[in-house]
Amino acid sequence: MSIRRSHTRQVSVGGLPIGGGSPISVQSMTNVPTTDIEAVCSQINMLASRGAEIVRVAVPDRESAVALRSIIKKSPVPVVSDIHFNPELAIMALEAGTDKLRINPGNIRQRSDIWRISEKALEQHVPIRIGVNSGSLPGDLRDKYGGVNKDSMWAAAHRHLVLFEETGFRNIVLSLKSSDPMLTVEVNRLASAECDYPIHLGVTEAGPRLTGSVRSAVALSILLAEGIGDTIRVSLSGSPEKEPVVGWEILSSLNIRRRFPRVISCPTCARARIDVAGIAESVQDSIEGKTGNITIAVMGCEVNGPGEARDADIALIGTPSGIQLFIDGKNTGGIPGSDIQGYLGGIVDSYIRKSGKTAGG
Repeated sequence: MSIRRSHTRQVSVGGLPIGGGSPISVQSMTNVPTTDIEAVCSQINMLASRGAEIVRVAVPDRESAVALRSIIKKSPVPVVSDIHFNPELAIMALEAGTDKLRINPGNIRQRSDIWRISEKALEQHVPIRIGVNSGSLPGDLRDKYGGVNKDSMWAAAHRHLVLFEETGFRNIVLSLKSSDPMLTVEVNRLASAECDYPIHLGVTEAGPRLTGSVRSAVALSILLAEGIGDTIRVSLSGSPEKEPVVGWEILSSLNIRRRFPRVISCPTCARARIDVAGIAESVQDSIEGKTGNITIAVMGCEVNGPGEARDADIALIGTPSGIQLFIDGKNTGGIPGSDIQGYLGGIVDSYIRKSGKTAGG
């Protein structure tokens, strides 16, 4: 399937382009106190190793804004400062060298504040994300449009767009997020039709890891398949370590971008001759942090195993005589059932190096 992307203008976040046809980037967010510089930097490094190309940090107070300067200097990826309620924190974040601001139209609304922030951001050449969340819409817009819906959400975004545009500031990214995946789809379709600003996609308050991943995948896949969206975040409760991983899986499944090896495995049945689930998890662990445009298959028996082995770059197939290793569709012989993680890690490294199948776009 060839996806024709909607045309959007381009902004630069710490040198990383968003919009204008540039590759769709994957974001995440730290969840430790921003005042704990060491913990934040450790988490940013972890997220970057899992594919996060931009990381957002919350700036709830002046102490956090002060800590930003050190965090930004140490970060391997662009840092976005997440600001709510207090416009002074936005100014402090800009002075600290943030690569991008995120402000919420639901709680920073005064024209004078918007003008001050835009003037400083323009001076610093820093883009601003207008981040509309369904849970924090201005009350007057909820009343005017009959509640939380695509019209009230777009109205909140548009109101802020007008304020920024009045100052001549157009270095803008839009995000319109709801905990309802289909409302997220509807409002982003509307935004894409109404303006050409790059769009950041996500489902807010998506939930814990499993349900949050599913709900995010539903909304993001629909929109991305329609060509809408320039950067994404999968929001999951708890540790953010899986957020960029899920984001990349969504892009990979849509054949938009590939960065990490893809693992496929059968659901297992009574014919399975190996512990497919356990081996698949070991395989997944063995490729953690490895980049490469390859597919690894783990199949339980000889029904679909040979077919998947032909299509995969590397395959582990259960047979009556144990686990057989296939490379480029050819059986290279049996492998030990113990320490698959360590055994396969070297094989994957060697295969990617020799084949030249490095990370895609």
